[in-house]
Amino acid sequence: MEHNVILIEQKKKIALVAHDSKKQDLLEWAKWNKTLLVEHELYATGTTGMLLEQVLDTPVYRFQSGPLGGDQQIGAKIAEGGIDFMIFFWTRLMRRLTTRM
Repeated sequence: MEHNVILIEQKKKIALVAHDSKKQDLLEWAKWNKTLLVEHELYATGTTGMLLEQVLDTPVYRFQSGPLGGDQQIGAKIAEGGIDFMIFFWTRLMRRLTTRM
């Protein structure tokens, strides 16, 4: 059986994503981990990327905002192997719906 070895560079490509109600949590986490994060290439959707650039004082590659397709752009980049991993601060979007008959 043949095995392929894929080397991951020391400098990682990290996507940082947060739902609106979790953006502040992500920013606080990013400040706490600034020393580590600035050593890597950072990616984010529009508003999150702008906020991260301000907090971290480092460039962040920005996609469109989430509702305009930024989430899909990040997904495509992951599928292409262009992002090593993603950190996602999320909230539950929908409650379980039940119907009564």
